Amino acid sequence: MNPAPLYVVGLGPGDAALLTPQAAAMLDAAQTIVGYRLYVDLISPERLRGKNVVTTGMRREADRCNAAIDAALAGSPTAVVCSGDAGIYGMSGLIFELLEARDLADAVPVTIAPGVPAVCAAAALLGAPLMHDFACVSLSDLLTPWERIEQRLEAALAADFVLALYNPRSKGRDWQLDRALELARRHRTPETPVGLVHKAYRPDQQTLIRPLRDFCGTDADMLSLLIIGNTTTRVTAERMVTPRGYAVTSGA
Repeated sequence: MNPAPLYVVGLGPGDAALLTPQAAAMLDAAQTIVGYRLYVDLISPERLRGKNVVTTGMRREADRCNAAIDAALAGSPTAVVCSGDAGIYGMSGLIFELLEARDLADAVPVTIAPGVPAVCAAAALLGAPLMHDFACVSLSDLLTPWERIEQRLEAALAADFVLALYNPRSKGRDWQLDRALELARRHRTPETPVGLVHKAYRPDQQTLIRPLRDFCGTDADMLSLLIIGNTTTRVTAERMVTPRGYAVTSGA
């Protein structure tokens, strides 16, 4: 057995300008591209031309990763693609878990290409909300019990982290974001800025910043990311800013 390379590629938020040169090189080197349909659509048709493309719908993560492993075992250089960064709610962890389960952990050469994470893309569009310590929590309870998610929300809010919320709302999960906002209102003032970015760096991109008291959970969906400021976050020139403390220490 002489497996081909297996690449796990973070595509970034979707704009071709934010695809890293390393990720682009791995996509070009791959003969097989595997991914969720929505993410494969982020790759230019020219880059996919002549390649074997394997796609599935949602909740078929294990199927996609096993298909990629099988392609690499068959000698085809293969890239598993994810939006954002492959190691943040992406496929890199599952690839390693499946290789271990199949007793292939040392047999298949895996290389990971980091990508621009969704939280960084959203932060750039909102201003500078992540200048101090922050926490990321996914509100999807498909793989994590809601009780555990709520514990993490409560801990992060109590510790005054800026809080980034992935997967804030979907048609089948229409109450979790409202509960997260309820928890936030226990630890933050009504004026605390809340930023929402929808489809960051993709067509139909939208951003908004509102005080916590006025933020409505129905503005979010699965293509959105939410950032709740900490107790020092403010809005200046319509941008969210969380002071790091440089101005205070420098006397500015």
